[in-house]
Amino acid sequence: MMILRFLFSLLVAFIQFLAIAARPNEDDFTAIQSLKNTWENVPPSWVGDDPCENRWEGIGCNNSRIVSITLSSINLSGQLSSDIEELAELQTLDLSYNKGLTGPLPPSIGNMKKLSNLILVGCGFSCPIPSSIGSLQDLVFLSLNSNSFIGGIPPSIGLLSKLYWLDLADNKLIGTIPVSKGNTPGLDMLVKTKHFHFGKNQLSGEIPPQLFSSDMTLRHLLLENNSLTGNIPSTLGLVRSLEVVRLDKNSLSGSVPPNLNNLTCVQELFLANNKLTGPFPNLTGMTSLNYVDLSNNSFAVSDVPPWFSTLQSLTSLVLKKNKINGTLNIGSSHSDQLQLIDLRNNLIEAFTQRAGYSVQIVLADNPICFEGGTEKYCSIPQPSNTSYSIPPENCTTYPCSSDQISSSTCKCAYPYTGTIFFRAPSFSNLGNSSIFESLYEKLTLTFQSNNLPVDSVSLSNPTKNLDDYLVLNLRVFPSGHNRFNRTAISGIGFMLSYQTFKPTKEFGPFYFIGENYGYFEDLATGSSKSSSSAIIIGAVVGGSILFLLLLIAGVYAFRQKRRAEVASKKNDPFASWDPNTNSGGVPQLKGARFFWFEELKKYTNNFSEVNDVGSGGYGKVYRGTLSNGQLVAIKRAQQGSMQGGLEFKTEIELLSRVHHKNVVSLVGFCFEQGEQMLVYEYIANGTLKDSLSGRSGIRLDG
Repeated sequence: MMILRFLFSLLVAFIQFLAIAARPNEDDFTAIQSLKNTWENVPPSWVGDDPCENRWEGIGCNNSRIVSITLSSINLSGQLSSDIEELAELQTLDLSYNKGLTGPLPPSIGNMKKLSNLILVGCGFSCPIPSSIGSLQDLVFLSLNSNSFIGGIPPSIGLLSKLYWLDLADNKLIGTIPVSKGNTPGLDMLVKTKHFHFGKNQLSGEIPPQLFSSDMTLRHLLLENNSLTGNIPSTLGLVRSLEVVRLDKNSLSGSVPPNLNNLTCVQELFLANNKLTGPFPNLTGMTSLNYVDLSNNSFAVSDVPPWFSTLQSLTSLVLKKNKINGTLNIGSSHSDQLQLIDLRNNLIEAFTQRAGYSVQIVLADNPICFEGGTEKYCSIPQPSNTSYSIPPENCTTYPCSSDQISSSTCKCAYPYTGTIFFRAPSFSNLGNSSIFESLYEKLTLTFQSNNLPVDSVSLSNPTKNLDDYLVLNLRVFPSGHNRFNRTAISGIGFMLSYQTFKPTKEFGPFYFIGENYGYFEDLATGSSKSSSSAIIIGAVVGGSILFLLLLIAGVYAFRQKRRAEVASKKNDPFASWDPNTNSGGVPQLKGARFFWFEELKKYTNNFSEVNDVGSGGYGKVYRGTLSNGQLVAIKRAQQGSMQGGLEFKTEIELLSRVHHKNVVSLVGFCFEQGEQMLVYEYIANGTLKDSLSGRSGIRLDG
């Protein structure tokens, strides 16, 4: 009798423990409920009192805390509640392509200290960008482009020392580009940032010389379509890592700095539509140039620049509306890659070309064409017919029903659609469909390798818009069903907004604007309310069954102990471990798990440079994001520093047993395909070495 009472008391305590453990974090629940009440068109799965336990669509959790919200292209509308600051563990927020999200970005967002990815592309946000954004010290990816933000660029962004990607383009930003002065921060402090995308705003004033230094690692400088004045600073020539420079469509004046020749990695250079003067620039040293546009400036009268014949990677030379005179001679030394030479509206008097050389020449509005010139190069080229699709639309089956479209695999479905904008392509011939085939193949591979339910994609109607962007229509077709669910749409959107997809270099930097997807199952059947009711009923029934199962499990706990141990051994997650003489038996771990190599490859975006957070004698350390949204640090051993299998096993067994508030916990390990990797909790404030040395500012307790 005493034993039964003891068992009953133990069961009651156990059930109370489970109830407490399963209870959602109150701050998280308050914040997410506030978002739910503020927004319209939230997913129907957002029912119940625990977003993590009930698996709300778009919500990623770790240890019952919300760590990610990814909800792109699902037609959300409303404003972003200031209560979002209560999501203290949130690391990724992606609400892209929801044009109905409007109003300000709340200043309270600066209190979300663990936020590393803030992605709000193609929404309707307005008002100034809050200066509190500079408090997000872990921010790596900041993309606010294609909204309606006003005001200036907050100088506090210069405090984001970990920032890799900064995209503020296509807004209504005004004022000057901020640089540091005294105690005021500025963008010149972002020496680790690779992308400055500020085009299509209303920025004014000079480009500050202080903005650039030899310490910078900048790759893309995009300042096109603003109201910038003054000279191009000579300090720009110090940033040797640059690959794309767009300063066109401003009011810049003065001479082009000669030291731009130091930029040997620049592939695309756009200086057109300014007020530049002085001698025609000599770009001989810029040996990687593919595309050059210096049109519509006020350079001094000069002969055809001889330097373009020495640039063997050059595909496009656009020098319209200048004062270039003399003879254009296309000889044997010119690049075989050349597709276009556009010198319309200059002073060219003669043209010679070697036999068999095929390149598009445009000399309209030059003296050579004034007296009845009928040569092909005297006409202004008309846009070529680019209304084709990759792959070709050649299905001959029965037509699809309303709103459905046939994929390249001849399956009728409701595709996800949008537009890709390439900001600095390195080629001119849009009629050559073969150049887009590699893009099609890479897009398909990216989606499918990230386990998204994508059957195929199609690209169509490539055109150049007034911004000199290459514009392509994209359709993504579902696999296994004729429509996507919200999880799949948000996953596809995140692949594009977070730049997981990497096009080949000739396409240059890009952004994507997705359309709201209106073909979800519940929208098609009008069953949103009934689905919600079914979920609630299912939850009640499931909870009752779970309670009965727990009651039975408690009564028979002692009798089942040995059987459970046997079952645990049979379900050993390390069955692939090779217990030979070099690695010993299967590791005995506490709380850590085994990761496959392909898993870690996916979580680090193929061990990409953007996720490289440090290195040492052991090897490199990468930041990774698990499927549940948890950030981890992955320590990958390099050849020559690997341990023996037995030593590696001993190390992971020891690390899995260490639990202390000042010691980073081991999440798991990888021991296959010749790899040795340790997966730790991600330290938001620097490396463990930084913490031990005191550089991180963290005080470790004994």
